[in-house]
Amino acid sequence: MSKSAVTASRRGILAGGALLAVAGASAAPAQAQTKAAVVWSQEYWANKGAVKLYIYRKRIGAPTKGKAGKPVVFLIHGSTLAGRSTYDLKAGDQDFSMMDMLARAGFDVWTMDHEGYGHSSHTESNGDLEAGVADIVAAMTVIEAETGQSKIHFFGESSGALRVGMYANRHPEKIDKLILAALSYTGIGSPTLIERAKQLDYWRSHNRRPRDRAMISSIFTRDGLTASPAIVDKLVTDEMKFGDSVPTGTYLDMTSKLPVVDPLKIKSPTLILRGEHDGIATIVDVMDFYKKVPGDEKQLALVPGAHTLVQGPGYRQMWHTVRAFLTMPLQEG
Repeated sequence: MSKSAVTASRRGILAGGALLAVAGASAAPAQAQTKAAVVWSQEYWANKGAVKLYIYRKRIGAPTKGKAGKPVVFLIHGSTLAGRSTYDLKAGDQDFSMMDMLARAGFDVWTMDHEGYGHSSHTESNGDLEAGVADIVAAMTVIEAETGQSKIHFFGESSGALRVGMYANRHPEKIDKLILAALSYTGIGSPTLIERAKQLDYWRSHNRRPRDRAMISSIFTRDGLTASPAIVDKLVTDEMKFGDSVPTGTYLDMTSKLPVVDPLKIKSPTLILRGEHDGIATIVDVMDFYKKVPGDEKQLALVPGAHTLVQGPGYRQMWHTVRAFLTMPLQEG
């Protein structure tokens, strides 16, 4: 996409009656976002059979168990990094905590480590997308019991977007608003997935894949540098304490089973986010998905950066767009 086309899309192009960007939408009130607010946090565990799933929560003020209060947002991580490394990252005076941002904007914010990642049980499972959906189902029993809410907002990035999209297809009654970032729909034309598919035999024969410091760092260089070296170093350090391997299942699914999310079955207001230089989620593929999502309460936004948006150079623009979407009133009637 040319620079002029990207610039125009940010201003809000109408193509076939569909809004392609919302970067000009208003943010949440400044008072709700003040850094002076003290963020409360708590760890939880969910059981998926014998598998223990780690869940983490942040909000302003301690909650009352089972009492509906602040709107709930559930953040789902991708293929290589665990929940808090993705959504609660800080390095010195640099704050990349999407959880804190949403908490200060008035939300009750949750994330989790999927099976095989982070603090959750490391098992013989390859942690494929189906396992990820089952993880969300298990985590929702805890979230519903603690918040008194059974219909909440969801955000997923990369394979996290696929897990969330699959969950939304099967449990539309649980979705308030849906945000899919760095979404791979069919995968057609993706340079990264084409290269990754050359290792299909390995993904099929191994349940875990190696990920050393260099591999994690490559997430931020394969499409051009998308985060400061200090942030990358802190993120790598945080992740390596969980070991030098992660499950292969999402890589296998993304190179052999796409599409796994049916846009026609999405029933909630939906925001789709894509980095301008994403080597996995091509703009043609993303727009094809967007056009098929039913209804008018849907948005597609392009932000600076590559595949990883949460720690990318456009993360503040992405935060702004997410806040605006989550606080935007629904259509009347």
